[in-house]
Amino acid sequence: MSTVRTERLVNLVLCLLSTRQYLTAEKIRTLVAGYPDGGGDDAFFRMFERDKAELRDLGVPLESGRNSSFDTTEGYRIARRDYELGDIDLEPDEAAAVGLAARLWDSPDLTGAAHGALMKLRAAGVEVDQNVQAPVEPRVRAADPAFAPLLAAVQNKQAVTFDYRKGTQHEVGTRVVEPWGVVSWRGRWYLVGFDRDRQAPRCFRVSRVVGAVRTVGRAGQVDSRPPDLDLMTMVSRNGDWSRPEIPALLWVAKDRSNGLRRHATARPDHPGNSADGDIIEIEIYSPESAASWIAGFGQDVRVLEPEALRKTVHERFQGVLESILGEEPLR
Repeated sequence: MSTVRTERLVNLVLCLLSTRQYLTAEKIRTLVAGYPDGGGDDAFFRMFERDKAELRDLGVPLESGRNSSFDTTEGYRIARRDYELGDIDLEPDEAAAVGLAARLWDSPDLTGAAHGALMKLRAAGVEVDQNVQAPVEPRVRAADPAFAPLLAAVQNKQAVTFDYRKGTQHEVGTRVVEPWGVVSWRGRWYLVGFDRDRQAPRCFRVSRVVGAVRTVGRAGQVDSRPPDLDLMTMVSRNGDWSRPEIPALLWVAKDRSNGLRRHATARPDHPGNSADGDIIEIEIYSPESAASWIAGFGQDVRVLEPEALRKTVHERFQGVLESILGEEPLR
């Protein structure tokens, strides 16, 4: 399939997914990029019929119907309830690959095209469903200059050296690392690998790499990561495998904060469960590191215990209020 046709089909799917109305062929012609403006109606309708057949062959549930009994022409839409996938069981390595691909789907071309399609729909008076999440929702931007060379080094199995700023300090030191992978954790990218100077596995926040990333040696000289080493777990513990897990008890609003629920265990027997929310239990490693993540869910989540986590989340909210009000809020 040609690139032009592929882009047109993607635009068509985005258009039909983003509306709850049936769109006529003529309306689709004006909204979807890729259809000819000239050349007569016959050329357009032949192209549109081929596109409909292609989508149906691909398994896209294309519906036809009319918005009211007064409409004289049939329209088209994609039923989101039939289009969305159900639960899929993936192996850990498969889930990691899908997660990485979704996070990398953040190019200006794709996001700009999707945003432009929705703008054209609204401008044309088409009702757009604002309450439904997009099929792919990228949350992490790979904008750090060091990201691309570090990812290339992982793929080429080649050691790298770079200057690295430790924490919030201004001290910068040089690192020589055999890279095993680049993973995202709570909105940030991390390089995980073997630090040659410290002779131990380490993780590095990509945004703290200062200056250029330089390769060391030839490609193919870095060994694969140990089979029993989980990169995401290492990053989540900040490289400290000895830190014990701390159970935290949270109240979560009903049918909200699914990103938090995926990492938690339900507590159906807890007396705090109600029609408005559920009690869940989640393992954390540090109140400081978990507080910002939990606070990001806003009023949909309340910390019940431990007290240290509850206070730290409260301080995060206080800080936001101070930045908005310009003064310390009342306690």
